[in-house]
Amino acid sequence: MISNNDLEYLARCLELAQEALDKGDEPFGSVLVDESGSLLFEDYNHVAGGDYTQHPEFAIARWAAQNMTPEQREKATVYTSGEHCPMCAAAHGWVGLGRIVYASSSQQLAEWNKEMGKPESPVFNLAITDIIRNAVVDGPVPELAAKVKDMHIEMNRRQNNG
Repeated sequence: MISNNDLEYLARCLELAQEALDKGDEPFGSVLVDESGSLLFEDYNHVAGGDYTQHPEFAIARWAAQNMTPEQREKATVYTSGEHCPMCAAAHGWVGLGRIVYASSSQQLAEWNKEMGKPESPVFNLAITDIIRNAVVDGPVPELAAKVKDMHIEMNRRQNNG
């Protein structure tokens, strides 16, 4: 169930995704929130330089592993504009982070990319629950997914218009 608090954190993720897009990167943004609702860490995509491991969800997993106890990680929530890719889902699972809430799904992204004539991802578009055992996941959120789609369309337009 998506709460009003969840929607606020997801709105921040979309702001971060827009910031990434404005800097010429793919529009993805994510935040980490502890069990009391404090925002601990936030980041956006940094793949434009060619290192496609520079996803915000992966950065969150690294930060959490270095700065939180296992108990704190388990009670934390990761919010993200787009569902974790398999790499990020695995990092999330290995680090032991808790709930994941996303605005748009990997399946939606694959469909949007197909609509735009983009090549398939080199990595299968798997759901988080296909990667992490017993994952607690909420999403997508239709009204926010539409905004994420618009950002991906804009990114595609910019890439095609130079």
